[in-house]
Amino acid sequence: MREVDASQTKRAAAFELWMRAPMPMVTLFKTLDVTNLVKLSRSHNCRFNLLLCWCIGKAASQVEEFYYLPVGEKLMQFDRIAVNTVVATRNGDISTCDIPFAGEFGRFQQDYLRLTDQVRRTGRAYDLGDGCMVIGTSALPQTEIDGAVNIYAGFYNNPFLIWGRYRKRLLKTTLPVSFQFHHTQMDGAHAARFLELLQREIRGLKL
Repeated sequence: MREVDASQTKRAAAFELWMRAPMPMVTLFKTLDVTNLVKLSRSHNCRFNLLLCWCIGKAASQVEEFYYLPVGEKLMQFDRIAVNTVVATRNGDISTCDIPFAGEFGRFQQDYLRLTDQVRRTGRAYDLGDGCMVIGTSALPQTEIDGAVNIYAGFYNNPFLIWGRYRKRLLKTTLPVSFQFHHTQMDGAHAARFLELLQREIRGLKL
């Protein structure tokens, strides 16, 4: 992570407009076709959440704006990204786990399984600190939801995706997702491109 001069980046105008805005977060809603992920999950005995987190990282890695993040009053640039997931621990609580995004699925799968198991056993969050720009996620498989707006606390500016239980239909399975992001980091067009890339990665994933 390193500080950059915002005026010398493509985010210069957004930095001036939104860094001091009282509510600079934007939320988009999209219904994804996750039929392929459900099939892969069953045929390869692979967790659905793992597959979706991989696709999120893969899509985000193709959008330049994901490597920037407003921190405090500064614009920071990162060389790597990670996907955060919520883990149910053995004592019945929840904790969080950062999984570094690797460009190869097998590596990501190994890290996901190892690190989430570590968090599950110990009850302690696994945090990559300032080493990666972290994309937050939260799955609520207990129920179907149409969308969610995350808490904006003014200090956690990371992009965040939330989803509930996927919806089975005769020939297709869908999943509504909410994507929240800081307007300094990206504009609506960048967020829309990310969501389109996410859908493409989901449909095209092969194991």
